[in-house]
Amino acid sequence: MICKVFIIAEAGVNHNGSLDMAKQMVEAAARACADAIKFQTFRAQTLVTKNAPMADYQIKMSGEDGTQFEMLKKFELSHADHLELKKHCQLNNIEFLSSPFDLTTIDMLDKIGMNRWKIPSGEITNLPYLRKIASLGQEVILSTGMADYQEIRAALSVFMIAGIPSRKITILHCNTEYPTPMEDVNLKAMQTIKSFFPDVRIGYSDHTKGIEIPIAAVAMGAVMIEKHFTLDKNLAGPDHKASLLPDELMQMVKAIRNIEMALGDDVKQPSPSEKKNIPLVRKSIVASCDIAVGEKFTEDNLTVKRPGNGISPMKWDEIIGRKAGKEYKEDDMIDA
Repeated sequence: MICKVFIIAEAGVNHNGSLDMAKQMVEAAARACADAIKFQTFRAQTLVTKNAPMADYQIKMSGEDGTQFEMLKKFELSHADHLELKKHCQLNNIEFLSSPFDLTTIDMLDKIGMNRWKIPSGEITNLPYLRKIASLGQEVILSTGMADYQEIRAALSVFMIAGIPSRKITILHCNTEYPTPMEDVNLKAMQTIKSFFPDVRIGYSDHTKGIEIPIAAVAMGAVMIEKHFTLDKNLAGPDHKASLLPDELMQMVKAIRNIEMALGDDVKQPSPSEKKNIPLVRKSIVASCDIAVGEKFTEDNLTVKRPGNGISPMKWDEIIGRKAGKEYKEDDMIDA
């Protein structure tokens, strides 16, 4: 059975704090046929200290050199904004998701009815936060950027202790550098994670440029893909330049759906579309010259040619040495 890959269009903070832009992103993600659009829910005051420095990629991508607090304050969405966005998602037939970044925003998203929780990479070592989400007993998506095996196992144990079944947990392999250098993607680690934790689902959260890496991840077994997108790569902000444009997001979704179909199942047999080709491209045993009645079939008077609706060449040894029961002309199929 083919399992549909769940595709998350990551809006993140690429709305730049504008509800109107966030709504446009919902519409763009829906047009691209993504399964969900994900935002980020935080309050700068409870997320970072006032003097926390910006990451190198944030400085480079945004062109600003301030504090994280100053940057994040501009990207906050209000409680009313979240309600409006969730309603807009429903109108556009796409699931609303958002990553909370502290205990209060977990409560806020819980109250507006979100029932699938995406844990960002930076919170994988935040025990009070993990316990809070685990207490909700709902589906969990865990990004693992910057984490090693022991840290992933420790986070998973929180959910297991809370009684969340493995089938409701998805681990996303991830690298948090924006954009991620190709040599640091390490897609094979996704499969290693699956070998360590075989009972959970595995996916990939991508921060590379382009669409080929998430497509490759699906071919390697990812059942969930998360990818940043933006309405304009030239907008001010830390993530725009490493994000896809709406038409690129659409191309990625289409490619993933094609890969899903191409993966098929694990049964090797003729497909419905190729069965008609069997008699056309396979071969049969035929006379290579005129053969008289009673003459023995030999390697000198037999050969193998298309079409394949006669005796299979795999029965060559059974035919050699027999006597012809009738007269054959060159290219006649042997029917002995």
